[in-house]
Amino acid sequence: MQHSNIIMVRFGELSTKGKNIREFIKKLGQNIKDGLKSFPNLTYDIKHDHIYIYLNNEDFEQVKFRLSLIPGLLSFSLCESVNKDIDSIVNKCLELAKEVEGNKTFKVVAKRIDKLFPFTSDEINRKVAGNLLHNYPNLKVDVHNPDFKIHITVREDIVYIYSKSYPGLGGYPTGIAGKALMLLSGGIDSPVASFLMMKRGVRLEMIHFAAPPYTSEQVIVKIKDIIKKLNVFQPSIKLYIVPFTEIQKKIYEVCDRSYAITIMRRMMLQIASRVAINHKDIVLCNGESIGQVASQTLQSIRAIEKDCILPIIRPLATYDKLDIIKLSKFIGTYDISIRPYEDCCTIFSVKNPTTCPHFDKVNYYESKFDFSNLLDEAYKNIKVEMISEEENYF
Repeated sequence: MQHSNIIMVRFGELSTKGKNIREFIKKLGQNIKDGLKSFPNLTYDIKHDHIYIYLNNEDFEQVKFRLSLIPGLLSFSLCESVNKDIDSIVNKCLELAKEVEGNKTFKVVAKRIDKLFPFTSDEINRKVAGNLLHNYPNLKVDVHNPDFKIHITVREDIVYIYSKSYPGLGGYPTGIAGKALMLLSGGIDSPVASFLMMKRGVRLEMIHFAAPPYTSEQVIVKIKDIIKKLNVFQPSIKLYIVPFTEIQKKIYEVCDRSYAITIMRRMMLQIASRVAINHKDIVLCNGESIGQVASQTLQSIRAIEKDCILPIIRPLATYDKLDIIKLSKFIGTYDISIRPYEDCCTIFSVKNPTTCPHFDKVNYYESKFDFSNLLDEAYKNIKVEMISEEENYF
């Protein structure tokens, strides 16, 4: 049976996973179905080397856009299938080549998975190329750097033919590497860090520290809008909103201002670790980039995370700011991140925050007040919301 408009999906890095590849492919297949759920006519055939998506009259351009943003795909192609005979293969290749205008070079790449097919891969290449040269005198063969390629895959039941590939995001299927808790501030960096974690197969939950009435309610709107953009990579994301006002006020009351940011971030990590452990998140992660601000020098990072009981992943650690902004625009969060609503990290002015905090001073300032009751109170009053992609949001 012949089909038109079939998408062939390639796996990329999944091919390196050995015995675990079945679980990776299964997860990728489910993620693709979830990511394309707004296209109800699609049907799927998940095999060990490719995933085939049958469009069934769905619009390819719309499906292509969504598919290109699902982690775990190396590339994909729109192809057609023909019956398993050499004449059908040749005729379909002649149709594809007819769409190419002018003097062009080409290459035929056949792959015979079904070894019972009466023509070898090389024989298919020669047969198709010969017919192309005969019917289109302006075409020439170039096996090294052709203007276009025609790919032919002969499977046990059918033959797939295509001439163009589209890049995917690469990486691993979101969720296959486990679950982590991302500290989401609302700035430019942490949404980009979230995207990079998702791309490496990590399913994320988000935690945000709010300080009403010093921070506007629009900050929470901003956070949710950022998460809705990230929903294209992970369709549902749990958000923990921590009331941090009383803790922050006490920090600025008992600590030297130069150490306030250091102590504040240490308190955040205590709460975040508790949330992560109680909700089975394996690690914490954030949007820190080395040296970008005072709290992100190596000395500050060491002092802030010294007593943290969970590992902290920093996918942006070595990124330049311009590269982060470029990625932010790519994932659609940049314009939201620059909305002029301050989060709890910026509402109190600190003129000279320390870039080299000392442990003895950290211990001294934290010993001036028992923060445990405030931390417990903040934890008990965390608000939890599930943010899911809205219809037609993108």
